[in-house]
Amino acid sequence: TGRIPTFLKGSLLRLGPGLFEVGDEPFYHLFDGQALMHKFDFKNGQVTYYRKFILTDAYVRAITEKRVVITEFGTCAYPDPCKNIFSRFFSYFKGVEVTDNCLVNVYPVGEDYYAVTETNYITKVNTDTLETLKKVDMCDYVNINGVTAHPHIEKDGTVYNIGNCMGKGATLAYNIVKTPPTQKGSDQRCAERFKPSYVHSFGMSENYFVFVETPVKINLLKFLSAWSIRGSNYMDCFESNESQGTLFHIAKKDPGEYIDLKFKGAPIGMFHHINTYEDQGFIVVDLCSWKGFEFVYNYLWLANLRANWEEVKKAAMMAPQPEVRRYVIPLDVHKEEQGKNLVSLPYTTATATMHADGMIWCKHISLNHGGSFEFPQINYKRYGGKNYTYAYGLGLNHFIPDRICKLNVKTKETWVWQEPDSYPSEPLFVQTPDGVDEDDGVLLTIVAAPGSQRPGYLLILNAKDLSEVARAEVDCTIPVTFHGMYKP
Repeated sequence: TGRIPTFLKGSLLRLGPGLFEVGDEPFYHLFDGQALMHKFDFKNGQVTYYRKFILTDAYVRAITEKRVVITEFGTCAYPDPCKNIFSRFFSYFKGVEVTDNCLVNVYPVGEDYYAVTETNYITKVNTDTLETLKKVDMCDYVNINGVTAHPHIEKDGTVYNIGNCMGKGATLAYNIVKTPPTQKGSDQRCAERFKPSYVHSFGMSENYFVFVETPVKINLLKFLSAWSIRGSNYMDCFESNESQGTLFHIAKKDPGEYIDLKFKGAPIGMFHHINTYEDQGFIVVDLCSWKGFEFVYNYLWLANLRANWEEVKKAAMMAPQPEVRRYVIPLDVHKEEQGKNLVSLPYTTATATMHADGMIWCKHISLNHGGSFEFPQINYKRYGGKNYTYAYGLGLNHFIPDRICKLNVKTKETWVWQEPDSYPSEPLFVQTPDGVDEDDGVLLTIVAAPGSQRPGYLLILNAKDLSEVARAEVDCTIPVTFHGMYKP
């Protein structure tokens, strides 16, 4: 219904879980369902829907053996019952088998496209046919144990990402990785030995990287020992050290070097950066923040498919709501300015104050008037890493995403699209070819409407005011999707 804009001449690619049980065994968490790629093709004002499972090792082996073979985020794989106790015992010394279930996001590297999760495995896919082409181990190319599912991609196709690795002196560090690898990655030690922070995204401006090290930790020693002795999954190994607070690490892009200034804020939990840009000697960092470690026990637990629905609803009512926060990082810092607010930007009341120990304490401001805002997107091609005005995202009814939101980060003005019993996915912005304004374009989202006759549809909204442009319904249920991209 409506009219598909003729300038849409490409594909909307989305990834999420699609298989929630195999044989008699269920996958217990929303992040464990096997990767299913969705594609909406646009041509001459028409739209066509396709989908296929990604043929990862985790998926193929599960289907072949009719059981969960590789441990996922919230589902533990138990040993092959055909193996005797001795062979199972010796298998503990062969290392941990890491999942390649690439259900989180898809992005280009050169002319190729890869489906990804947050481990060291990425999977090359043919975005025309959705065929699985090749499994790639990033460890074969760079010194990392895993990378985020949210890289930054510059106009020339250069891809930047961040992951943890074994650094100097057998300590864990964070590596920034550039593809193609024209220079060595720069590393910075993590605050706690053997306990890297959970990293889902990072910030990048024109000249700097910003890594926000939250107190949400992954205990690697617990992870390795628990896996082999009693059976465990990734989520069991999360813990918190809120006394650490939140640390802000800054690295220069060219040359790749760490800036040895200490920035700290109150403890937060975080999945997604919105945008990062430079202005008059400051770095402005906008992100979606959850209140500390609570998000692990609420957001992650609420996605547990084993949970009783009444318990989920009760816990959802108590879950913290994500808000849009702005931090401002000063680059020109002098020790004699102790006790003074170092932020002089006229349009923000965010502060950065130097303490006696040389630590610069950063205090945020909120950019949205109450409500929640998550899965953020911007006009990335034109305003990624630059001073911007508009962000788009999902509004959460406690835990459930039930509306599309637009936010003016300068005035805090908001717009909302919402329909009863309709649950949209992350809205992706596509610029109108001759567009002049930042918000000249459309938003693409997939909406689940389980109570309707056709339970899933593609929705196209005008990015100016979130009015409906068109929708394309399909006759099948579309499972939840996490992230994706528009491929012109």
